[in-house]
Amino acid sequence: MSYLSVAGEHMAERTIEKSRFLAYVSHAAGEEEARAFLERVRREHPLSTHVCWAYICDRLGNLQRFSDDGEPQGTAGMPILGVLKAKELKETCVAVVRYFGGIKLGAGGLTRAYASLAAEGVEGAQKVLYTVCLELLLEVDYPEVDPLLRFLNAKGTLVLSKEFGARALFTVAVKEEEAEGFLREVTELLLGRADIVEGEKYFRPFPV
Repeated sequence: MSYLSVAGEHMAERTIEKSRFLAYVSHAAGEEEARAFLERVRREHPLSTHVCWAYICDRLGNLQRFSDDGEPQGTAGMPILGVLKAKELKETCVAVVRYFGGIKLGAGGLTRAYASLAAEGVEGAQKVLYTVCLELLLEVDYPEVDPLLRFLNAKGTLVLSKEFGARALFTVAVKEEEAEGFLREVTELLLGRADIVEGEKYFRPFPV
């Protein structure tokens, strides 16, 4: 089963009615990672008024938590969680920090503020698709190296390693569903002169 997530971390910031909002987005594979990320955000903003958050931190989307952190019930955590659901993101945590600026926003204004900051943060984060990949070891003679590299670059193939000895060895990762077509194209391109060994299958992120 494939699922969307984010790679690394991203931050967005905006001032709304004199309140300063900062949205932090991070990949979080499990509650331990999510809570460690949230604790780090809190430590970075000890004088903030609120640190509201939500996460979906499993690949099935069942492990969901959120917090309004003192804001009126339903105005912060749930809107942030709603953004994650709308974007169909898994293993993702969002924290929105607020520094109160003296002007009350009301329930509707708060909901819009937290949802919009979460959406802005998520929008700016790099998206990745976690899916089953197949590792392949491609062994070629040196006259085939340049054509193979051009092919891999054109396909956007993930090259995990390169070794140059008696022959050139490339370890690549391709989506399992695309492996058959990839192998056929490489064989045709190099006229069967590549030695190909299939490796292990596992989940890994691919850029979206």
